Amino acid sequence: MQESGEVGSAPRVEWFAQRYADLAGNVELFFRGKPGVVRTALVCLLAEGHLLIDDVPGVGKTSLAKAISQSVEGSMQRIQFTPDLLPSDVTGVQVYDPGKKEFVFHPGAVFANIVLGDEINRASPKTQSALLEVMAERQVTVDSIPYAVPRPFIVIATQNPVDHSGTYDLPEAQLDRFMCRIPVGYPAHDAEVEVVTGGTRGYTPDKLQPVMTTHDLLQMIGVASEIHLSRPVLDYIVTVTAATRTMPEVRLGVSPRGSLALALRGRGSSG
Repeated sequence: MQESGEVGSAPRVEWFAQRYADLAGNVELFFRGKPGVVRTALVCLLAEGHLLIDDVPGVGKTSLAKAISQSVEGSMQRIQFTPDLLPSDVTGVQVYDPGKKEFVFHPGAVFANIVLGDEINRASPKTQSALLEVMAERQVTVDSIPYAVPRPFIVIATQNPVDHSGTYDLPEAQLDRFMCRIPVGYPAHDAEVEVVTGGTRGYTPDKLQPVMTTHDLLQMIGVASEIHLSRPVLDYIVTVTAATRTMPEVRLGVSPRGSLALALRGRGSSG
């Protein structure tokens, strides 16, 4: 892994491009044949958005999420969403400590830089709602006390659209928290041969080595956030999203949060 440090003599844009190439290249060492999918996922990461990977079983949704988390030297937590999962498992809980004679907060699984929510639609709506605050505000409130999660913070969730047995559809409020919702698709022939070859040899995302620290990632996010979006670009974004609110084919149009997400994603992809 390269040494972490401030962006120095090299121009910031060149530094950003090199670090992005390092990150994307590392992810693609395992997640083969889908550079467009990797790019979209990383743009979401650099815009500090949340990603929903929605596709059929077995196409590598979880592998993509794990490859990204393994490429950044930060904290990662995986939540396997099941019907018996409780909201406190996600956010954390206050537990009474007899020695201190007081309640002590035990953080839940969302206290990490990258949170992998596997099969998110298998948890009950009550448990799903535990993510609403933290995905929007990057904090959880337990017993009226707010607790901030570390930065950067991104939720990468997966779900299968064809397996409806024992699942709960994500409500609009939950979907609204995700910046991007993407499919993965089946790999091309040669890419699938590489996947099968690696699988038979025991190659997993856990064997990837990180190529940057969270400090590096925060610097990249900072560079992307400095990109200026002109008024005509902003007008175009709002015009497109507003048009969805009057389309008879669309039940619920894009919200202002969606307009903001589109602008942030556009800025992240231009960095």
